[in-house]
Parts: sequence; structure tokens; C-alpha cells
Amino acid sequence: MFFILGISISVFLEFLLVIKKDKSRADKVLIVWLLLMVIHQLLHYWTYTEELYNFPHMLGLEFPLPILHGILLYYYVLEITGKKVKKHWLTLAHFIPALVIVILAIPFYSLSAAEKISVFENDGLGFEWSIIIQDLLIVISGLIYCGWSLILIRKHQLNIQQSFFNTEKKELRWLQYLSIGLGIIWLLVIFFDGVIIFSSLVIFVLFIGFFGINQMNIFYPNPTTEVVNSEKPDKRRESKVPPSVVTTKRYAKSGLNEEMAEQLYSKLNQLMAKESLFNNNDLTLTELAKHLDIHSNYLSQLINEKEQKNFYYYINALRINEFIRLASLPESKKYTLLSLAYDCGFNSKSTFNKHFKENTGKTPTEYFKTQNIDL
Repeated sequence: MFFILGISISVFLEFLLVIKKDKSRADKVLIVWLLLMVIHQLLHYWTYTEELYNFPHMLGLEFPLPILHGILLYYYVLEITGKKVKKHWLTLAHFIPALVIVILAIPFYSLSAAEKISVFENDGLGFEWSIIIQDLLIVISGLIYCGWSLILIRKHQLNIQQSFFNTEKKELRWLQYLSIGLGIIWLLVIFFDGVIIFSSLVIFVLFIGFFGINQMNIFYPNPTTEVVNSEKPDKRRESKVPPSVVTTKRYAKSGLNEEMAEQLYSKLNQLMAKESLFNNNDLTLTELAKHLDIHSNYLSQLINEKEQKNFYYYINALRINEFIRLASLPESKKYTLLSLAYDCGFNSKSTFNKHFKENTGKTPTEYFKTQNIDL
């Protein structure tokens, strides 16, 4: 019954993705991956119930499938972090381990129907070495792709801190957990049989469904998101960059000249003081650059040089200063500190506490106590 639940959920999630409008490349990879999960679970369930013995020519079809899960996880992470799967013949190299498993299984595939059933009924009798090599390839390949995926996610998390203020919805922590979960399944292959392994796969599918629906809206149309490439300026917007910045190549590498930097920095401070753009918890580096009519690369460089911090920490510092100002007002006594923090643009207590401590060296209670302000 538990296996049927996993198959049913996989089919349902596959259906939601197939009917989804405006599917991204990542969605298409996930469609293929979920289809693989459906097929893999079905083949295991039919083998477990011995239904597949009525169709012995299908026995062994699942041998190379476990390898493909790691590859598709890696491809999915590539797409969702903006790297994209390259259309190159070297991409086929990822499938070499699966091909090796198929080659090792040729002697099994050449058996008669009765002989195949006998091998399955006797736990792989006569193919012990093939099974050991197959399991090693599955575990090693799976752990490599899980580790590789975690590295890509970590790089993505570091990169977005340069371009987004509110990174919590973009850090892909759910995808980290997904990668770790799949890695755990590979480790289970070493110690347990198919029942435990496929039970964990059912839980894995539940995990995809829960986080897909509640965290990233994977199974529903997504609003257009802006991808910031900090290395390649947008040619369509270069005309808005001051002439001295556009025409002098050294500015792209060594920074703005001092006069232009001072003007832009003054304009930035006036903009923040007047419009309090930092209150927008989805503010991005590119959006702020548009207000200043400069490219995001130059704004990032300006903030780094003038504030000695990146965009992420710069905006957080402004929010903390605004929070302190609001919390110090007598009329703010009727509000909780957390509600004031939310008014300043923070969207979680943990993020607020982290950056308050980083900017003041104290907790909010400790800070206001030293200022003789009652909260």
C-alpha cells in the first residue's frame, strides 16, 4: 500500500507539471525525472508482488535506472540555478555508468524467461559480481552527483547575496535538503534491501510534492523572475550609464572615477533617505540601479568601495538603522519589535536578529537597555 501511495503521488505531480503553462527548462527536467520515478517505482512494485514474472522479458529493465536519478538531480539543479544543461556531446559522458550497467547485464538479458525468474527468486544467484559492481557504480555515481549539486547550490547562494536583499526565497534550501535526501538513499543501498530503499523513495517523492507546492510553486505558473548577470552588462541599458563610465574601459575593472563616484554616492544616499527603498523586501541590485540610471555592475562597485560591504549587507544595515529610529519613537511602544522589523522590510525574526547583532554587536533588548530606552 505504501508503494502504491508513492506511485500515485508521483503520477499526480507529473500530471500537474505536464498541464502547467509556460514551463521552464527546469520544469521539463523535473517532468523527465518524475516520469523516471514513476517507471522505477512501478517496475519495483511489480517485481515485489511478482506480477512482473508474468512478463519476464521486462525483468532487469530497472537495472540502469538508479544511476539516472543522480544525473537528473544534477541537471535540475543546473537549470534552477541558471547554469543550464549544455547541448554538447560531452554531456553524454554522464550516462557512461548507466551504459556500463547495461553491458554488465547483457548475460542476464540473454537468459530464457524461466532462467530470469530463477535468478530473481534466488537473489541474483550466478550474478553476484555483477550485482556488486552495479551497486558500487550506483552508490559512487549517486553520491558524486549529490555532492556536485550541493556545491552548485552553495555557489548560487553566495552569488545571490550580491544581487538580492531578500534571499530567503531564493537560497534553494529545499533543494539542498532534496540533494541530501537523495544522498541518504544512495547510502541505504549499501546496507538495506529494496523494500527499505523504495520506502525511502516514497518519502523522497512526498518531499518533492510538499516543497514544490509550498515553497517554490514548481507545479504552478511562476511570475517572471529577474536573473542578474554581474559579469555581462546589458547592452540595452548601457546608454543610461554616464558617458565617462561607458567610454572608459578601465571603469569596468578598476572602478568609477572619484568625481563620478561621489556624485552617484550622494544621489544614492538622497534616494534612500527620501524614498526608503530598502523597505521593499524584494529589492534587487538591478532595481535600485534603475532608480539611479546606472548599470547594476557599477552600483555594486560603488557600494563595495564606499560602504565596504556588498549590496546585501548594505541594505540590511539601512534597515537596522530604520528599525532603531522607529523603535526609539514614543508612538512605537504599542508595537512589537518584530512588527517594526517587518515594517522595515525584514521577513523573518532570525534574519532580523542576525543582522541587528552584526550591526550593533548587541541583541535588540541589550541595545535599547544601553540607550536607556524602555521597550
